[in-house]
Amino acid sequence: MRVDKYLWCVRYFKTRSIATHACKQGKVKINGANVKPSREVYATDKITVRKEQIDYEIEVLDLPTSRVGAKIAGLYVNDITPKEAFANKELLKYSQEYYRKKGTGRPTKKDRRDIDELLDTEEDLEKPEKKDKSE
Repeated sequence: MRVDKYLWCVRYFKTRSIATHACKQGKVKINGANVKPSREVYATDKITVRKEQIDYEIEVLDLPTSRVGAKIAGLYVNDITPKEAFANKELLKYSQEYYRKKGTGRPTKKDRRDIDELLDTEEDLEKPEKKDKSE
């Protein structure tokens, strides 16, 4: 079975075209090597999928004949992703939400003033001060 079809069948991707695109971008590896979407998958292969800034590591147990339900997808795949990968995603989520919620719009007046102040201090550091000749 093709790797893109397998990842779609075990529900790692919503559509097969998304799985194919991920393979073409180099986000899918089998046994540590980048693969094309047409690469055949066999039982005991280890697949690494980079999705949403997490490197999922899965082991192929068996090949399904077609797309399977989410409840029985575990019969065909063994997820061996380390727990640290999910912790890193949580930290990233909190760091993004610290400043402003996504989609709240343009920078505020305070933001603009802070940016202007930062740019002014950088320009002052770059320019050497001139001395008066009269002294």
